[in-house]
Amino acid sequence: MASAQFLSNVGGWMQTVGSQELMLTLTTSTTLVALIQTAAGLPVVLLAVPAGAIGDLVDRRRLLIASQLFMLLAAVALAALAFAGLVTPLVLLALIFAVGAGQTVTSPTWQTLQPELVAPEDRTQAIALGAVNQNLSRAIGPAIGGALYAATSAGVLFVANAVSFVPVIGAVARWRGGARPASTTAREHVVDAIRAGARYVASSPALRVILLRAGLFMVFANSIWALLPLVAHSRLHLGSGGYGLLLGGVGVGAVTGAASLPRLRARVSSAALMLGSTIVFAGVTLSLAYLRASVPAALALVLGGVAWILVLSTLNSQYQSTLPDWAKARGMSYYLVIFQGGGALGSAAFGVVAQHVGLTGALLAAAIGLALVAVVGVWLPFKDIAPVDLVPAGDWPDPRLRVAPGSDGPVLVTVEYWALPRREPDLVEALSAGRYARRRTGATRWRVWRDAADSAHVLEQFVVGSWDEHLRQHERVSRRDQERLDRIRAMTDPNRPPTVTHWLARDKDRQPAEES
Repeated sequence: MASAQFLSNVGGWMQTVGSQELMLTLTTSTTLVALIQTAAGLPVVLLAVPAGAIGDLVDRRRLLIASQLFMLLAAVALAALAFAGLVTPLVLLALIFAVGAGQTVTSPTWQTLQPELVAPEDRTQAIALGAVNQNLSRAIGPAIGGALYAATSAGVLFVANAVSFVPVIGAVARWRGGARPASTTAREHVVDAIRAGARYVASSPALRVILLRAGLFMVFANSIWALLPLVAHSRLHLGSGGYGLLLGGVGVGAVTGAASLPRLRARVSSAALMLGSTIVFAGVTLSLAYLRASVPAALALVLGGVAWILVLSTLNSQYQSTLPDWAKARGMSYYLVIFQGGGALGSAAFGVVAQHVGLTGALLAAAIGLALVAVVGVWLPFKDIAPVDLVPAGDWPDPRLRVAPGSDGPVLVTVEYWALPRREPDLVEALSAGRYARRRTGATRWRVWRDAADSAHVLEQFVVGSWDEHLRQHERVSRRDQERLDRIRAMTDPNRPPTVTHWLARDKDRQPAEES
């Protein structure tokens, strides 16, 4: 699969070169040139969330094959129009958007697939390998694309991209690991899956920090990729081949960075690696604002490639390792939205800035922004969570009720606790800290109460959207959550164990049900 992905990535970069070169022949607008990156990244903002939810629910093999076929057809259409001379700037952007839409459907599932194929201790390196795959193709694809464009036309590059999807389709067709694991609960609806993913991400402070830092980095860092065609043509006076070699320097740096990643991770923390790489990338961006010679610019981009792969590997591995298996694809969809959306926003914004203040001013502003991103990283550090802590506890029994509830109405769950003497404040504080766990697993509302007549009597209540969702909540309690609940239970009176009651919403056809 890695080799098939590599060929597809090479084809994608060849299409990028062909698109940018073709756009430069169709218009002189720097904004339209920069919008190529936006058109490729915007589908992520619009489609990644439902794509991630679908990836957690359906057969991944069929999903990947369908999305690859869609991209193949879009690439064929772009090639046919290019050969016919019917491409306009808007048509070009629209078809790039279509290919990006297919890639968006693929990405959340594909990103979580590669780490699954290796042992848990090797997953960080597998994630880095995926990023290396992308950046090695960045080294080869643009170079081949630039040479082919100089010898032929953009249409040939678009055909090559279409052909590159065939090996991926073949590799996925031979794979037999796409079925979802069995569950004892009813099948989750796509809308419910989207909501569950959103709740999990929103209720995880660790994930929110990673998303914020990824988004800020991409807004400023993507300025290099958006403006590099203009730097190559107007500043360095290079043709398509020279531009491809500049991108090749980034790829060489990425491979170098990935090769050094295991040694670096053994010696420095993720926080230090992220900080140092961000500062280096800011320096590379600053240098491109003032360099006027091709060789120094290429060397700077090699260094930029090293920093780029280290940042991407750190962010991606940190994020994936903080997600449980049941939310992998849908959780990754939010990462892709922030990551690619930040890149699309940065591309468009710095294209406009360059239009008004010039390349030097735009790149200088991006470098300053990256320096500020490094400062934010010191202020908001990563929180490391061991993957084993996210494994489901697996020993939560289903509630036993006198009647079988329907799944169409909300469920109110109340848990009564009786604290040990002088442990009341500790119990309330521990329950408050656990509100995120309740929300991550399915609660839409949560509150804790203290009995006005008996301070040792504490009530926790939370609402879940449906009975089926509450049953899924039992499946999603992780070992980390279970350890927290065990600590809470240790603060309660052993002679008065916690009492759980489930309250079903009343409707016109159903009377309230009581717990046995």
